[in-house]
Amino acid sequence: MIGPARRLVVLLGLTMLTFAVCASAVHARTVTDSVGRRVEVPDYITRVFAAGPPAGIFLYVVAPEKMIGWGRTPRDIDKPFLLPKVRDLPELGRLTGRGDTISAERLMASKPDLIIDLGSVNETYRSIADRIQAQTGIPYVLIDGRFENTPAAIRLLAQILGVSARGEELAKASEAIFAEVDRVVGAVPAASRPRIYLARGNDGFETGSRGSINTEIIERVGAVNVVEGIREAGGLARVSPEHVIGWAPDTIITIDPAVRDLIMSRPEWQPIPAVQNKRVFLLPNQPFGTIDLPPSLNRLIGLPLLLHALYPAPVTSDLKTELRDFYRLFYQVEVQDGDLDRLLEGLRR
Repeated sequence: MIGPARRLVVLLGLTMLTFAVCASAVHARTVTDSVGRRVEVPDYITRVFAAGPPAGIFLYVVAPEKMIGWGRTPRDIDKPFLLPKVRDLPELGRLTGRGDTISAERLMASKPDLIIDLGSVNETYRSIADRIQAQTGIPYVLIDGRFENTPAAIRLLAQILGVSARGEELAKASEAIFAEVDRVVGAVPAASRPRIYLARGNDGFETGSRGSINTEIIERVGAVNVVEGIREAGGLARVSPEHVIGWAPDTIITIDPAVRDLIMSRPEWQPIPAVQNKRVFLLPNQPFGTIDLPPSLNRLIGLPLLLHALYPAPVTSDLKTELRDFYRLFYQVEVQDGDLDRLLEGLRR
């Protein structure tokens, strides 16, 4: 027989349990990520951890107010092109990609509501997501980062984070950029399209082979990535001066001013047609690279930059205006005329 006091304790316990179950039902929902994983996430998400640099930029563009830190602290020269409220967020490390990693303990201590990753969605990354989610109890969603999937990826993340209106605006702007690329490239005969080498690394001899996510932008603008036969399935690779001379690219692109200076001055680069014809284009890298580094939404502005550099005749838009509008919408900053001129300086031959 249960006495009155004990009945009260039991009743209170049942009430609290019922409240907890109801609260859980109200404050959680299930989303499906790009690999079909069904992930339960909070109904209202305020704190998000980006698993790697591509996801970090993706999060900054879609919902900067939900960032809790950077994988790597932005450089001082990048900060004027970022929203003031995120410039000095802490460096937390990363879960995927090259470089420093964050421990499970530090990840849990940072108390994110959600972990997001953007990029390849193969079994390796699926396994990482499952393992981290099981270890920490923090929901983890994977989003397909292929260039062509950009509008869908934006809409998916925006829906998960509860910012669908901004996501729709960004997705439509992305679709407009891709449509303009198709229009311009469609007017250029295949035989007239450039053969491009992407110069990366400290000396320019790191590059991406055909099919790499790092060089998707070259193929997206209808050009030919000259790097082949180095790796079977794309990816980054070290090559020799003899490789580049043998491929004989008519155009070289880089986002590193020091690499461009080196290419124009060192003797091993001089036999290459792109160097002889001064078709070595330096694209902006503030606040993020515009070719890759990393391969995320920052690549979108690389498309009109390359169209203007490679196919000036059929392009009718004003590049300075396009660059200003992109920074205003995607990075939410106003760029002054002097900075726009400086960012575009490397595209002038």
